[in-house]
Amino acid sequence: MCGRTSCHLPRDVLTRACAYQDRRGQQRLPEWRDPDKYCPSYNKSPQSNSPVLLSRLHFEKDADSSERIIAPMRWGLVPSWFKESDPSKLQFNTTNCRSDTIMEKRSFKSGSIGAADSPENWEKVWDNWRLLTMAGIFDCWEPPEGGDVLYSYTIITVDSCKGLSDIHHRMPAILDGEEAVSKWLDFGEVSTQEALKLIHPTENITFHAVSSVVNNSRNNTPECLAPVDLVVKKELKASGSSQRMLQWLATKSPKKEDSKTPQKEESDVPQWSSQFLQKSPLPTKRGTAGLLEQWLKREKEEEPVAKRPYSQ
Repeated sequence: MCGRTSCHLPRDVLTRACAYQDRRGQQRLPEWRDPDKYCPSYNKSPQSNSPVLLSRLHFEKDADSSERIIAPMRWGLVPSWFKESDPSKLQFNTTNCRSDTIMEKRSFKSGSIGAADSPENWEKVWDNWRLLTMAGIFDCWEPPEGGDVLYSYTIITVDSCKGLSDIHHRMPAILDGEEAVSKWLDFGEVSTQEALKLIHPTENITFHAVSSVVNNSRNNTPECLAPVDLVVKKELKASGSSQRMLQWLATKSPKKEDSKTPQKEESDVPQWSSQFLQKSPLPTKRGTAGLLEQWLKREKEEEPVAKRPYSQ
């Protein structure tokens, strides 16, 4: 359901936007893992890298689970048990996962948050341009023949709220506020069942339509996020060959002459007549019950005496 995101903030700005308080109440900034893999973009599509916020405990065994890491990850989860050497050969779509089946499928396990400016082909702006924090899960895949490990993630979806139901029946699971974010990430202190209670639709969201320019993932400009009514419509200009053709049609094409076919005099026009019916200014339909009745009536009136039945 969610096929586009946008996170075009510079890395230092994104870091400050992800500021948080640890378990001791101290204000902190998350640390980056593989920061060079982060590429700001107005138009991120599946299989591209996006910033993901997660607990440090995923990477360090004895770390405080309330401390956070930002790691660029591939959008579209590749499960750790996948045995092929090429992740693109995965036979099913893991861009999103449904909240109602998340515990049933072995593809999904660890919790994470996708930090984005706006998901899919409708821009979502949450609480005056704060980061839109969407709940997700991630995994780590190792190529069977060796090589660099691949971190990837998927976005959890829920039933749409009333405001979005006319656009799509699903929406991202949005973690509404810092408390919800902390509970989702801190798997060392919060149980899975408690964390899943945070996954539900929210009305705390606004949106506007954007241009179809986002349909092409190669387009990476602010136009991808601009409201449709603010996008300057470009006037189509005819090419050189088209202009020459239009000029030829205007000067060389034959003009239609006003054909005035002289109408025949009324006396020359054959008219249908009958010895039984008088001419009428309005054409009378033939074959109707009214004509038959008139014909029989006139025939009876004009029938010769010799042909009429004898009566005393």
